[in-house]
Amino acid sequence: MIYIVLILILVGADQLSKYLIDSNMLEGETLPIINDFFHLTYVKNRGIAFGMFQGKLDIISIATIIAIVAIAYYLYKERNKLSMVEKMGFIYILAGAIGNMIDRAFRGFVVDMVDFRGIWSYVFNLADVWINIGVVFVLLDQLILRKKRETEEDKK
Repeated sequence: MIYIVLILILVGADQLSKYLIDSNMLEGETLPIINDFFHLTYVKNRGIAFGMFQGKLDIISIATIIAIVAIAYYLYKERNKLSMVEKMGFIYILAGAIGNMIDRAFRGFVVDMVDFRGIWSYVFNLADVWINIGVVFVLLDQLILRKKRETEEDKK
């Protein structure tokens, strides 16, 4: 139950941020927070990460729905076998995928607004952040923590 609450909180934060941008800014409008480094910029993304597959909403939506169902099923089925870090990773990935899917289903595009101009030229949103945090958690578990657990088990 706590995992569902966390997913709802993450999706809620993502959707609130998108609602505030969509309601208060015009497409292409930018608000400098740290001049020439961090801006809030309203972008309507009709593709996926980094603007790939623009206009292919049907294919993207089908793939996203399959991913959401597969991750939710895997989390439920393996819940007793997964480490806490791995569970958190999949929860963040799931919340991000749901957040962006809500946009595609109800807006026809994903609202992006986080614009780190000092780092790269891509604009993204909180759902994208959740997905990346989730991937880091899963990789951390798979590459470092799992090996540590296996080493400790071998010593016993």
